[in-house]
Amino acid sequence: MEKQFDVLVAGELNADLILDTLDCFPAIGKEVLAHNMTVTLGSSSAIFACNLRTLGAGVAFSGMLGRDHFGAFIISELEKKGVDTRYITCSPEHHTGSTVVLNLGEVRANITYPGAMHHSTINQISEEAIHSSRHLHISSVFLQKRMKDDIVELLKKAKDAGLTTSLDPQWDPDEQWDMDTSSLLPFVDIFIPNAAEFKALTKTNDMAEALRYIRQMDHVIVVKNGREGAYLRDGRDLQYQPAFLNQSVADCIGAGDSFNAGFIYRFLQQRSLSDCVEFGSLIGAVNTTQTAGTAAFENIGGIKQIARNLFNYTF
Repeated sequence: MEKQFDVLVAGELNADLILDTLDCFPAIGKEVLAHNMTVTLGSSSAIFACNLRTLGAGVAFSGMLGRDHFGAFIISELEKKGVDTRYITCSPEHHTGSTVVLNLGEVRANITYPGAMHHSTINQISEEAIHSSRHLHISSVFLQKRMKDDIVELLKKAKDAGLTTSLDPQWDPDEQWDMDTSSLLPFVDIFIPNAAEFKALTKTNDMAEALRYIRQMDHVIVVKNGREGAYLRDGRDLQYQPAFLNQSVADCIGAGDSFNAGFIYRFLQQRSLSDCVEFGSLIGAVNTTQTAGTAAFENIGGIKQIARNLFNYTF
């Protein structure tokens, strides 16, 4: 079958209610004020999909929504960004997920109602979707509980169909971290957690200990660490990538997902892994120049202008 899409994203979908510029985080029994509010397309997977599409890749999405106002809103927002939504399931039984984001500077706290995303399964990812794509990206597996149980089967199916694969596990709200990485990593070309997730998955206590663990692994692993940069294990060597620092951060919502988009975009172009991690770091930094994950990604010209003017990077 002809490859119609560069990337198929299998992930969670939700709307975000972002409460910004807080005076402080709330305490039980007390009330604080937010000085800005945004209702926008949420979910790590959707931010990744939209920003990757703006960079120039062809992207399709497979996930589950409810047949409700938020579901219609999410479909509309994805399509505005050029993401193909034909493989999204709209359930009459379950509500669309939503997240309330409390955003204070570069720190945030999230409260998520999972809704339909808890009920999506790998059976809803069609053979057509897989065989029409060059690459499969999976994100937020702990929010997709029924899919998580069969994640190795899905990855194996993708590899058997000739796709390359990437996986960003995201945070486990239950903090059980019951993911069998030894079983799934052989089917993952790029494993791309952040530092907190990687430490939790490997039961390590600090970054120095985590780096010792990474050096023992034979797989391609990228560990994102915010303003501290990122680490790339290419299966042989460990490389450090400094962050592109933005001195006027709007917020950090979606910065890791945008990092993923930049990395995978260059990976699809068969660039070196060193180039991929550098470009991922750049695109993550571009994300922080505006709020809500996708606002800095209106068009490729705008991205290039931000990269050139703020980070002295031309592409």
